[in-house]
Amino acid sequence: MTGNRFDEVVADSGFGAFNAWLDTPQGQYVLNWEQARYDHLVADIFGFNAVQLGLPQHDFLRTNRMPFRLRCATEQALLPAGVGGSEADAGARLLIDPHFLPFANASIDLVILPHLLEFHASPHPILREVERVLVPEGSVIVTGFNPFSLWGLRHRCTAAATARAPWHGRYLSVLRLRDWFTLLGLESHQGGFGCYAPPFSQQNRLERWRFIELAGNRWWPYGGALYIMQAIKRVHGMRLIQPKWHERMARAKAVATVKPARTRARMKNMTNKEEA
Repeated sequence: MTGNRFDEVVADSGFGAFNAWLDTPQGQYVLNWEQARYDHLVADIFGFNAVQLGLPQHDFLRTNRMPFRLRCATEQALLPAGVGGSEADAGARLLIDPHFLPFANASIDLVILPHLLEFHASPHPILREVERVLVPEGSVIVTGFNPFSLWGLRHRCTAAATARAPWHGRYLSVLRLRDWFTLLGLESHQGGFGCYAPPFSQQNRLERWRFIELAGNRWWPYGGALYIMQAIKRVHGMRLIQPKWHERMARAKAVATVKPARTRARMKNMTNKEEA
């Protein structure tokens, strides 16, 4: 890939503006929900290699226990400045093109995509590339804005030419995402919705609407501003070999059957015959 092509790809995402928006009251409201959901989901996913594509300043893999965890930037502006002291910070300096991931086929156990798909012009090829690098039974987790929500309504009412973050993205519905999963052999596993408050920009107004979170989860669970979805890569014809404990136990029981009384009677008869 030429340098010009790479610069063009990583510049079209608008991820820099979205990352800056995450520091606003609206952004913190969104970020806190997503961090809690990622912390819960990735903690129980095991393997060797985990990769976060996008928003490397935020560690959505922090509760995962895989030995190798890498956070990648998709824009030059999002690379951390300076030299960090931790291994995680060093890994975050990798700049990639999400359409051409620098990983071998079937080499990654977990890939997470925090809003990556909705801020790129070609989201489906990115997801296809993720499927390529996932190992069989590997997981991908996607977060995005729900177009069928109050935030989605605000997105549709905002002119594309003048839209600021986060309204300048191309919101993908859960149904479309599931269709793409199915086409790529990825099986939807679990997920959920959250952030039911209207898209207020003031912190105090968002705080006043905190009560709606529990009500939204109960009465309109699909109307949250955000969704998180996990899918697992299934490989047809692949079968895990497990020990047949039941058959082994059955054979052991058959061999171990002993009747002491009957054995003693038989030995006594044999002794009487020899004496006669």
